[in-house]
Amino acid sequence: MLKMLLLSIAQVLLVNVLAAQHLPIDAKASKETRHLYANLQRLSERGVMLGHQDDLAYGVNWKYEDGRSDVKEVVSDYPAVVGWDLGHLELKSPINLDSVPFANMRAYVQQVYAQGGLNTFSWHLNNPVDPSKSSWDKQDSTIQQLFADKKAMRQYKSWLNEVAKFMKSLKGANGEAIPVVFRPLHEHNGSWFWWGRDHASPEEYKQLYRFTVEYLRDKKKVHNLLYAYSPDKFKTKEEYLERYPGNAYVDLIGFDVYHRPNPTDTVDTFVADTRRMVELLREIGEERNKVYAITETGLERIPQPTWWTETLLPIIQNSGLSYVLLWRNARPDHYYVPYPDQESASDFKKFYQKAETLFGSDVKAADLYSPVTPATEAKATSGY
Repeated sequence: MLKMLLLSIAQVLLVNVLAAQHLPIDAKASKETRHLYANLQRLSERGVMLGHQDDLAYGVNWKYEDGRSDVKEVVSDYPAVVGWDLGHLELKSPINLDSVPFANMRAYVQQVYAQGGLNTFSWHLNNPVDPSKSSWDKQDSTIQQLFADKKAMRQYKSWLNEVAKFMKSLKGANGEAIPVVFRPLHEHNGSWFWWGRDHASPEEYKQLYRFTVEYLRDKKKVHNLLYAYSPDKFKTKEEYLERYPGNAYVDLIGFDVYHRPNPTDTVDTFVADTRRMVELLREIGEERNKVYAITETGLERIPQPTWWTETLLPIIQNSGLSYVLLWRNARPDHYYVPYPDQESASDFKKFYQKAETLFGSDVKAADLYSPVTPATEAKATSGY
C-alpha cells in the first residue's frame, strides 16, 4: 500500500514538473497548444521530426492533387511537419506568394493536424512603409519609420489583423483551434529582408518582434501559436542572441541553413559547420528551456545520392532537435526532397528507416496534442 501511494505521489509530481517546465510563453494558450509544446520537448528525446515546405500542395510536376506528397510517394509516409508561408495574406490576396490558395492551405493544415502532424508558418510580408515592395526590399530604417509613422503602423496592425483572422480560422474536427508554430521576421541576421541586419539595429528588431507577439497574443487574443525565433547561419552564441527578443517572447529557437557546395572547395565543411551550430543551439535551448529546430535547410536538386544518410543524418543524430524542415519542391529545377526515381530516393528510404528520424506515422502514434503523462514520458525516454 505504501509503495503504491509513493508511486502515485511520484507520478503526480512528475506531471507537475513536466507542466511547469514545458509551458508556452502565452499564459492563455489553448490546452492543445500547451500539450503540443510539452510533447515537442518530450519527442525530441526520441528523435527528430522530418518536415517539408508546402508538402501537400504541390511537388515536382504536380499541383493540388488530393492525397499526393513527394515524401509519401517515396517512403509511403507523410512528413511529420509541414511548413507554409503567409506572404501576401497581408494584401488580402486569395493566394500566397508561392501561388498556394489560402483556402487550400487552411484545408491542408486541417489534414496535417488530423493526421497528428505539426504545421509551421513563415511570413514573407511586404514592406508596411511601402506595401508595393516585397520582403526583399532593402530599404533602411523601415522598422524605425514604422514606429514613427502612425499611418505605417496602422498598415502593419491591419496586416496583423489578417494573420490573426487566419490563425483563428484553423479549426480541428471538434472546433478547437489548431496549434501551429509561427516564425515571423526570420533570417534577420542576414540583410536580404527589410527587417534584416543592415536595415535595423538590434533594438529596433527586438521592438518589432515583441510588438508582433504582443499584438497577436494580447490584443487579438490568438492563443494557438508557438512563436519561433530563427536567424540564418551563425558563428557564435553572441551573434545568435544579438537580436533575441527575450525568453518571454520565444517558444522555439532555430536557424536556417542551406547546403550550397562550392565546386572550387577541396573540402565541404557543411556537416561540421552545421553540427557546430546545432550544438550551440542545444546549449542555448537547454539554458533557456526552449524547444529547438533547424527551421529551413536542404540541398537544391539533391545531386548527391547519399546526402540523407551521409550529410543530414550526422547533423541531426543525438542532437535533441525537435524537427528539421526541408524547403519546397517547386519545380524540376528547384526541389529539396526526392520524388520517385530521383537519384537520392533510395538513400531517403534508408534515412526514413532510421530509428531517430520521425515521420507522419511516428507523430500520429506519439499523440502530440494530448497531455503528457508519466506513461508517455517513460516511453519517450526508453526509445519505444
